[in-house]
Amino acid sequence: MYKNLRRSLAVTLAAGWAAAPLLSRAQGASAAPPRPGDAPLLVGFVHVSPVGDAGWTYQHDQGRIEMERRLGPLVRTRTVESVPEGPDAERVLRDLASQGCGLIFATSFGYLEPALKAARDFPRTVFMHAGGYKNAPNLGTYIGRYYEARYLAGMAAGLASRSGIAGYVAGFPVPEVVQGINAFLLGMRAVRPGAQLKVVWLDTWFDPAREREAALTLVRQGVDVLTHHSASSAVAATAQTERVLVLPYPSDMHAVAPTAQLSAIVHRWGGFYTRTAQAVREGRWSNQPVWGGMKDGFMDLLPLARGDWGRRIEQAQAELVAGRLHPFDGRLVDAKGRVRQASGRMADADIQAMDWFVEGVQAAGRG
Repeated sequence: MYKNLRRSLAVTLAAGWAAAPLLSRAQGASAAPPRPGDAPLLVGFVHVSPVGDAGWTYQHDQGRIEMERRLGPLVRTRTVESVPEGPDAERVLRDLASQGCGLIFATSFGYLEPALKAARDFPRTVFMHAGGYKNAPNLGTYIGRYYEARYLAGMAAGLASRSGIAGYVAGFPVPEVVQGINAFLLGMRAVRPGAQLKVVWLDTWFDPAREREAALTLVRQGVDVLTHHSASSAVAATAQTERVLVLPYPSDMHAVAPTAQLSAIVHRWGGFYTRTAQAVREGRWSNQPVWGGMKDGFMDLLPLARGDWGRRIEQAQAELVAGRLHPFDGRLVDAKGRVRQASGRMADADIQAMDWFVEGVQAAGRG
């Protein structure tokens, strides 16, 4: 289902994401019906993988736990794990809505079409989809500017790598992933000109065995720093056994890579989930797309575990949060030698539709 997505994404995202607020007030048909003031809001979560103790689903579940802690008796939650993308997802979403969920978070990219179908038949339930590019009167989308943290992680990789060659295990070539790959290499090249990035594709989000094999493939190709856009801790664990460095995503994976982990990109969903539940309860939810960055608390980069490079990364992060630094500033040349941006700062709509790789990315024939 991920093939031929990029053209439709480019058109849809350019129209929908240009001015996305963090969480706007209700606007006409976009608003959820108000909930009874004394009734708890039942909130459902649907995940593509097990919660586990690290990774994509784990971070979303940590957000759920924080929301429960902050809102107490105002919310109750239900979670369904390991739901494949496709018809099974639609069945689970419908089941949660039938159980009385007033708000459902669908946390995997491939849940978008199932969520749209379920939303049509359950107009009094608010659906929120992670990473989507379409909405409906009762369906909104949310995503992080993950490329911001990727750029900083790339700086760390560039400072730590002996070879100047890093490896990236990636799920699918959708814009969210492409942004991260490009930002990571641009971060590397900010501190190490000429750095290279090799990419191995999984064509899945969660498959620990395949993630491990992809990481091993990259190590055999001579990379000495790994990172990934996949849902398990397999890449981090492989880095530990192969004695290369790793920058895990989107969790702290020190437990499986105690000496290999250089830093980690960590997603923080608790604040956003809390705000969204409050908005639904109060009848002021809106279906406007949400695109939050580091300054909004959607993610952070853990302090570096080694070297005296930490201050340099912290300074870059402060510049980024203040808006003085942007990963996609200045002249950008793609992997085929074409100038994609001569100068200036890339517009949000162009970032959201990104379907090409910067010079220095070796992406196995894609892009």
